[in-house]
Amino acid sequence: MSDFLNENQFHRRRLFKAGLAGALSTVAAGAGPQNGLIYGKAKSCIFLWLGGGAAQIDTFDPKRQGDLKKKPGSAYRSIQTSIPGVELCEYLPRTARLLERCVLIRTLNHRVIDEHGIATNIVHTGRPTSETVVYPSIGSTVANQLGAGSDNVPAYVLIGYPNISRGPGFLGSKAGYVYLTDTKAGPAGLSAPSDLNSDRKIRRDMLLNRMQTVGLSGSKGETALSDYVTAARESQRLAGKEFGRIFHLDTETSTLRASYGGEFGQRCLLARRLVESGVRFVEVSHNLNFINGTGWDTHNEGQLRQHILIQEMDNAIAGLIEDLERRGQLDSTLIALGTEFGRPAEFDSGGGRGHQSAAFSVIMAGGGLKTGQVVGTTDELSKKIVDEPVSVPDYHATILAAMGISSKLELRAGDRPVPITDGGAPIRKLFT
Repeated sequence: MSDFLNENQFHRRRLFKAGLAGALSTVAAGAGPQNGLIYGKAKSCIFLWLGGGAAQIDTFDPKRQGDLKKKPGSAYRSIQTSIPGVELCEYLPRTARLLERCVLIRTLNHRVIDEHGIATNIVHTGRPTSETVVYPSIGSTVANQLGAGSDNVPAYVLIGYPNISRGPGFLGSKAGYVYLTDTKAGPAGLSAPSDLNSDRKIRRDMLLNRMQTVGLSGSKGETALSDYVTAARESQRLAGKEFGRIFHLDTETSTLRASYGGEFGQRCLLARRLVESGVRFVEVSHNLNFINGTGWDTHNEGQLRQHILIQEMDNAIAGLIEDLERRGQLDSTLIALGTEFGRPAEFDSGGGRGHQSAAFSVIMAGGGLKTGQVVGTTDELSKKIVDEPVSVPDYHATILAAMGISSKLELRAGDRPVPITDGGAPIRKLFT
């Protein structure tokens, strides 16, 4: 929890006001069969973010075993999975047994190598940055297209570090996120004071709405004020007990909670509760640096304790898949992994690994996809793509297609049409 509690109060408040989520209830035009592609069944997406750059060669694309001194290769042994002939790292045993319920993509790639922030932005928005427009994240795009699935929840929730890469860009605050500062209590600022009775609250809300209406009428289209009012009204909508009840994880059995593992797993359990309540997109960050010292940015000593991070990820992913399947919600919930880049096979002088964006791995599960497949092959050290390259826009298009959203749509940045992806196409064999 410490990474939640360290946030600067002013920064949180500004993000809350500017980015509090709602979503346009726009039905995705063009969804359905198109050019032989049958769209997925997902009503929501849980996006698991491995911040720092997870080493594909030590997780989902193991190769020959190396050592920390001279020999390039995987840091760990590999094990068989439920997909014949496909192996994962030895610290992913539960995921390995469930891999037939997943899609393993080993050839995701982009061109940014040494800049975490730019790579994070590309994986979230699917595009390079622009001097003239701020592009929306995949979460905001989904929120914009589908809206919240219930009147009591937002369309998009972020459990982790907030920044512009996760935000709505030109889509505006209605496609923004609610940012959680405490997984037990829910978003700060949405709980009314304990001494505020219902009659007084109604009077206060009426007064606030009148002031907002007057302010907007004289604003002459000022977008900052409009976004602020939108955020304030959204907070009023979410301030009831219905949304707050989702965060009571103690209502789940101790056995279930234990199946999810540590803090990252508890965030994933909360994500499951959020999506079954109608939230369309939940990003869950695994930026837990205190577990191995560096998080997934495994330079130097972080590599030596990377296995602890991998084990926690294994429990969280497996716990989430098993729970959703048990509840009959796996087909309607897409699980998608994200990370800014991978790691090379070589070890650096400190025993860690550098950065690699030419080939790295992610997994997907649920969402009505045709699972039990591997997309793409890399060379003997997971450095170069041999076949089936997948661009970040392709990955975004696949997420959208799994949620019934056509990658042929256009968004609007003012008067300017912007394709919903930067030329991406869904991975066809996952649908047809």
